[in-house]
Amino acid sequence: MRYPILQVLIAATIALSLISCQLAENTASRQEETGMKEGLLQDVSESSENQNEDGAREVTRGNEEKDERKVSQVKVPDWSKNAVIYEVNIRQYTREGTFEAFREHLPRLKELGVDILWFMPIHPISQERRKGVLGSYYSVRDYKDVNPEFGTLEEFKQIVDECHEMGFKVILDWVANHTGWDNPWIKEHPDWYVRNLKGEIIHPLGTDWTDVAQLNYDNQDMRKAMIEAMKFWVEEIGVDGFRADYAGGVPVDFWEAARDELDRIKEVFMLAEDNRVMALLDKAFNANYGWELYNIMNNIAKGTNIAKHVEVYLKKIDSIYPRGTYPMHFTSNHDENSWNGTEYERLGDAVKTMAVLTFTVPGIPLIYSGQEAGLNKRLKFFEKDEIDWSDLSMQEFYKKLIELKKKNPALWNGDAGGEVNIFETTSNNVLAFERVKDGNRVIVIMNLSKEACAVEIKIGNSAGEYQQFFTGQNFNLSPQQKLKLEPWEYIVLVSQ
Repeated sequence: MRYPILQVLIAATIALSLISCQLAENTASRQEETGMKEGLLQDVSESSENQNEDGAREVTRGNEEKDERKVSQVKVPDWSKNAVIYEVNIRQYTREGTFEAFREHLPRLKELGVDILWFMPIHPISQERRKGVLGSYYSVRDYKDVNPEFGTLEEFKQIVDECHEMGFKVILDWVANHTGWDNPWIKEHPDWYVRNLKGEIIHPLGTDWTDVAQLNYDNQDMRKAMIEAMKFWVEEIGVDGFRADYAGGVPVDFWEAARDELDRIKEVFMLAEDNRVMALLDKAFNANYGWELYNIMNNIAKGTNIAKHVEVYLKKIDSIYPRGTYPMHFTSNHDENSWNGTEYERLGDAVKTMAVLTFTVPGIPLIYSGQEAGLNKRLKFFEKDEIDWSDLSMQEFYKKLIELKKKNPALWNGDAGGEVNIFETTSNNVLAFERVKDGNRVIVIMNLSKEACAVEIKIGNSAGEYQQFFTGQNFNLSPQQKLKLEPWEYIVLVSQ
């Protein structure tokens, strides 16, 4: 969902003059999220920097603290341990913009190596108050049907079945915070919505989302109906989980109840569009959004951040994420592409470097529709705007990155992967780190600047014989390694 930078009303004023305390809490959460989207790097006082004998700075707390770290109670599907997510924008994917037309791309995506196909909302879109000609995917008219522009419910079920036969998992984008204005719930259950003092249903306050109506989570009947709708897609259609739009706007206990019900059907994977309400990861979600790294990468490309900002971020995620959970990292997605620019606009010559970073730091990586085709245009959000598939120039690059992740347990997701050790360098622009798991070691060295540099890296006892992953050449890494790096150059070494 789009996050416009608007002034959010003070929660206390809302509580007194407009709506229930619940909505006030939701609005305060949105205010926090808006601040997060500004990309301000916060200091992490709760994490410490441990110097080991090898010269690597562990991005963990001391062992005693580590043992006390909160452990998520969320079930982790085994198939997610080394998975890569691929976001599917059905409307823009093909000229036809249908399930059947997308189906032709499944063999290519299988060859690419992605695992989880996240379908942007496929529900019918409300006509009333819609934006643009086609409207927003996130203005849902019916939670148990599909947009007729895309095809039929049966056709989508066939797609899900075929995805499963090919080894994919499918998650749906789920919009639980609000509905479209001609959703039947509006007339049948007006008490399921937040209303002002005049009794009028309102759109989410502090936003420009005028095409949707705010749901009232104080109403238990609405909660039950929402969970039943989610269960429908798992039981009847066979989807494997959900990406929750604006997850932080909905009460945590709702998501926990929903996750419990869904897991009774089968193990699901849940992704929260949020990185502020960390309690969502306790019992409801496996992963949330790595917006902070996304913003750091953009700022590095602009020359306003340095490698140290990535180091601090890595410490932060290690200290605040419940064990077993992790962020999703990306250089683009539907919102960022449409509203903030393509990765080429934002990152320039650093596109590949930042993609490598998202695949090697702890977390699950995302590829957005068209990135493997070098998509370098902002896709329209409310109109038809087809992706050009004539040049799959980045397909092999992303295929190689996925191979890197899958072949190296050190890079796997959550507890299945290895922790991070940061190496000392003599340059503020060079990031060097390793991840180690069960004898598998991956070392990443990258110049995060547009200037060439000479650098010395304190490798210590991690020195030895490695293979350069992208070239296949052997590399003898010394304890005190000296290198000359070109602008945005990256080196990925894997243990032999």
